[in-house]
Amino acid sequence: MENQHKKITGYRDLTEAEIALMNEAIELEAKFNGLIDRLKWTDGIDQRQVAIAQTEGESAFMRAVRSIAQPTRISA
Repeated sequence: MENQHKKITGYRDLTEAEIALMNEAIELEAKFNGLIDRLKWTDGIDQRQVAIAQTEGESAFMRAVRSIAQPTRISA
């Protein structure tokens, strides 16, 4: 559906530059996730540290995307 983001409360229209940045962040996250997957299958790797890296990476990419999207806080 075209312009479906306009139906999501709290989200705004993004500029072309913002869209490009979000897409770049999403591509980098996919590469990072590929690295995490390879680390999970590598013998001798500290899997606890890999799990922490995965969790903190998810948080970092989520925050990067939110910094671009800047969704507004909605009151209940």
